[in-house]
Amino acid sequence: MSDLRDPRVFFAAERTLLAWNRTSLTLMAFGFVIERFGLFVYMLSPSKGAVLQRGFSFWIGLAFIVLGSLAAAAAVVQYRTVLRTLKPVEIPEGYRVNIGVVANLVVAALSVALIAYLFIHGASL
Repeated sequence: MSDLRDPRVFFAAERTLLAWNRTSLTLMAFGFVIERFGLFVYMLSPSKGAVLQRGFSFWIGLAFIVLGSLAAAAAVVQYRTVLRTLKPVEIPEGYRVNIGVVANLVVAALSVALIAYLFIHGASL
């Protein structure tokens, strides 16, 4: 439990939450690039008649997207845990503490939608 009675503790926790948000977005973007790399290799292959398969890059890319989604969700849990340890004097009056939480949860939900999209349309051109 914090005894500093300083709002900077809260703002540090919020900055950490938003840093994890950026990290999760980066992991998901990297995963999407890896997943689409298989399509790029297929487009460059000389045998155009072959069917595009869900290969290694698909599964590795999907793993990075899932990792990004889990990072966003875990960051929310950690942030809410830190908030429970703070005293009301450490949170500025009238400050909305859940905007970062909503942003992270939206990122996690959109990554689930991206995963569903890639499963449905991932092996098609």
